[in-house]
Amino acid sequence: MKLETKRLILRPWKLEDAEYLYMYAKEPEVGPSAGWPPHQSVEESREIIEKILSAEYTFALVCKETNHPIGSMGLSMKSDLVEKDGEAEVGYWIGVPFWGQGLVTEALEEVLRYAFEDLMLDKVWVSCFVENHGSKRVQEKCGFTLQYKCRDKYLPLLDVTRESYISSIGKEEWVQRRKKK
Repeated sequence: MKLETKRLILRPWKLEDAEYLYMYAKEPEVGPSAGWPPHQSVEESREIIEKILSAEYTFALVCKETNHPIGSMGLSMKSDLVEKDGEAEVGYWIGVPFWGQGLVTEALEEVLRYAFEDLMLDKVWVSCFVENHGSKRVQEKCGFTLQYKCRDKYLPLLDVTRESYISSIGKEEWVQRRKKK
């Protein structure tokens, strides 16, 4: 499966992407803000592609200019937030050099279109840590509505508890929002 936006191609991760994954995922600002520790080696990044990023509905965010992955976005039908069939949780991150350029918003808009039009989902959930203002802003731009605040979300990969915002967008909300554009 391949999706496309103005500046990005969203496609499955490949093992040969490991060096690019490591380049961005080793940065201390990236992983911990998404709930995982920085990568320690290209080999670890390769293993993460094999074991985690190869999951269905998980996409490398590939910059059209360079044809290299710069981040990741994925839908999970099985997560703590998913309440029933027809729902998914979306998660994402992007390398520090690409922060503030609207690329995650662009990718998320396309993943929401895919979720609601192609996968026929009813609702998409998302979470972010309270201090992750950039991620919260992306969610607001894409029409997500805050549902509640989770004060003690445990992150096993970091062995810490953090405060998170939990938001969602339903298919009908998404359709109405698109009509206004």
